Amino acid sequence: MRQLTLKQLRYFTVAGELSSVTQAAKKLHVSQPSISAAIQHVEEVTGLQLFVRHHAQGLSLTPTGRLLLDRARQFLRDAEGLEKFAISMGENVGGELRLVTFPTFAPVFLPRLLRFYADRHPTVSLYCDEMNQKDIVRGLNQGDYELAFTYDLDIPKTIDFTPLYRLPPYAVVSVDHPLGNRDSITLKELVTYSMVLLDWPLSREYFLSIFTHYGLTPSVAHRAKSMDMLRGLVANGFGFSLFNTPLDALEHFGGDHLKALALEDEALPLTLGIACLSELRLPPNAEAMLRLVEDAEAQSAVFERFETLRIRRV
Repeated sequence: MRQLTLKQLRYFTVAGELSSVTQAAKKLHVSQPSISAAIQHVEEVTGLQLFVRHHAQGLSLTPTGRLLLDRARQFLRDAEGLEKFAISMGENVGGELRLVTFPTFAPVFLPRLLRFYADRHPTVSLYCDEMNQKDIVRGLNQGDYELAFTYDLDIPKTIDFTPLYRLPPYAVVSVDHPLGNRDSITLKELVTYSMVLLDWPLSREYFLSIFTHYGLTPSVAHRAKSMDMLRGLVANGFGFSLFNTPLDALEHFGGDHLKALALEDEALPLTLGIACLSELRLPPNAEAMLRLVEDAEAQSAVFERFETLRIRRV
């Protein structure tokens, strides 16, 4: 199907308003054949005679030509308005910013970060989901989210990942657990007790790999599908688990009933960072979030618990 372009409609409209191909060509700074070809194309596509041609005296719109001219004017105004709106989206910090985050560390800093952002950019509508790592990666690749706060777990090449904080793992038990009076422990000692495993894709593989690296196999007694269930099982004495959030942020996870134990063995840390789709040109509202994450005031107020774990970049 042959279609009309904005340029052809604009040429037709100006020619109709001036009743002249010659005058339309002068006003639009194009050749007369360009105007004539556009008019001919519009007539062929619509199947209508839009003008009566007067030899050496210009053009006159037919009744159907006048009707089309009125609609074309409105259409071109709408198109111009859409163009200005699109340009403003690329210049102004506004609209909706869609974020996704990994649930384990989100309560420690994200609400305060969102508060800082909302105070600075009140016209932005914030939307935030919590997901496991595989779903986060899928959401970024599908364009469902502009930014993600997540770990460096199996990040594909399609995603840019900016590291922020390196988070070493540690063990967590209930205060009434036989290990509740300890401040640190070896992995060999730890595997003699039951484990409560966070059973999320990639997370479970990571936590189990900490033991298998040393040829150890923990006794997984329970598998939790949510952080709330994980904390509840540990707090009620069903076994130990492994966390990565900063030690002094444990109150976010039921700290009155939980005890953190540092691991005496070297264990691979996870890196918390901010991720986005490599091919995506970030809108201004997402760029504003990236700037806020690096802002000194925000770092002091929002990431204070992470500060000793910050990855220093040159």
